Amino acid sequence: MNPMPAGVWILGLVSLLMDISSEMIHSLLPMFMVTTLGASALVVGLVEGLAESTALIVKIFSGALSDYLGKRKELAVFGYALGALTKPLFAMAPTAGVVLAARLLDRVGKGVRGAPRDAMVADLTPPQIRGAAFGLRQSLDTVGAFLGPLLAVGLMLLWSNDFRSVFAVAAIPGLAAVALLAWGLREPAHRQTDPRTNPIRRENLRRLSGAYWWVVGVGAVFTLARFSEAFLVLRAQQGGVPMALVPLVMVTMNVIYALAAYPFGKLSDRMSHRKLLALGLVVLMAADLVLAFNDHWTIVLVGVALWGVHMGITQGLLATMVAEVAPADLRGTAFGFFNLVSGCAVLLASVVAGVLWDRLGASVTFYAGASFCAIALAALTRPIIPSSPHDPGKPVR
Repeated sequence: MNPMPAGVWILGLVSLLMDISSEMIHSLLPMFMVTTLGASALVVGLVEGLAESTALIVKIFSGALSDYLGKRKELAVFGYALGALTKPLFAMAPTAGVVLAARLLDRVGKGVRGAPRDAMVADLTPPQIRGAAFGLRQSLDTVGAFLGPLLAVGLMLLWSNDFRSVFAVAAIPGLAAVALLAWGLREPAHRQTDPRTNPIRRENLRRLSGAYWWVVGVGAVFTLARFSEAFLVLRAQQGGVPMALVPLVMVTMNVIYALAAYPFGKLSDRMSHRKLLALGLVVLMAADLVLAFNDHWTIVLVGVALWGVHMGITQGLLATMVAEVAPADLRGTAFGFFNLVSGCAVLLASVVAGVLWDRLGASVTFYAGASFCAIALAALTRPIIPSSPHDPGKPVR
């Protein structure tokens, strides 16, 4: 068994620190917008959808640039630094418009760093343990995603629901992430044997196989079926959970996510990717149905826990599948296009969820999510699906 490269651990710890910073804000932001700034659920959905889709769309340009330059670390450092420096804007925001601007800048930073970071994980890792490597990075990332809300809960209780002070403190772990990446990681050398060409030229894009574009389509379907997690926070608040304790909903989801990501990542190195994808959709459908059934806090926590299991099954798996079917010199571009399509899907899903929430209620929103899961599951099992190395049939590479 190959040992896990030290660089993967460093990238995971960097993700952990940045997620602490981000989730200290994101676990409170929907409540801050609704209770302090007077925003509607539609506005929350629009802000979240625009922010997340911006991050995913920007990844195509950063990924292609990292392929062209043959250097990924500098772009990742810039992206993490931009994310860290936007955190104080949330503390000063007087309107939802300023929150949107801060979220967009923050997500631009995420978009800049995301594809180069994922490509570095693939560059650092031998194929035999690539699923485990993506699972480990995702697991460490998610540890930060539950430590952040825990810190937010503690500070909200300590400072009597002072959103703005919590937002200001969130900049500290973000800056620590930038420092660790800048001085702690040595990027693997890239051998440049051919003249540099634009990675998104037609002749290069033709090298992205049908198996790759199938993975892109699957990622979009999963994103449509899973709208913004801001609606999990609003569902918990709707059920009467005290404001300072609502971030514990995200703690629950991310604890489960963190515990599931690495084991399912290792499992993806040994078994059918198609079966794991189908399992992820079934679990997400169950989460939606539970959340639609009742808003009592015990029911909400069950639904949120199932949501976390779904994330653990699918997120590292989709990244592994992209890395497997993309040429090594186009990995950044491949992750970029994958996230471009997913970005359009997340915007659509979040806006639709916000409209349904405002006009028909929370239950209808989650029932709609479950219905889309059922449609996606049917579509997943019907077409001829490109094989992974663990599926019967012709290999993808």
